[in-house]
Amino acid sequence: MARAATHSDVYNAVAEPCRRAILDQLAGGERPVGDLVDAMALAQPSVSKHLRVLKEVGLVATRRAGRQRFYRLNAEAIRPMHDWVTTFERYFDRQLDRVKERAEAKHRGPDTPSR
Repeated sequence: MARAATHSDVYNAVAEPCRRAILDQLAGGERPVGDLVDAMALAQPSVSKHLRVLKEVGLVATRRAGRQRFYRLNAEAIRPMHDWVTTFERYFDRQLDRVKERAEAKHRGPDTPSR
């Protein structure tokens, strides 16, 4: 099966670590491109390329103020990913419960009955 183009698929867009880092930066609020360039320690054209991909899939929105362009997170576009990931939450909860049970059993010792 062919992989979806990065610019049309949210999951492929966020698979790139730099784009996830940009989303992390924007989670704190709207930022001008220059701030993102400084925070990412990447060249401005590279950050702009990543922002363009994120905008094309709808994860970020922009506004202009004079010559500056500000980017903000579009949280609603992330909701489907969040909903999908949370379907696996009970798996991780079960794993954590098992770890807790083992730790408690080890702490009690082999001769102590469980509650």
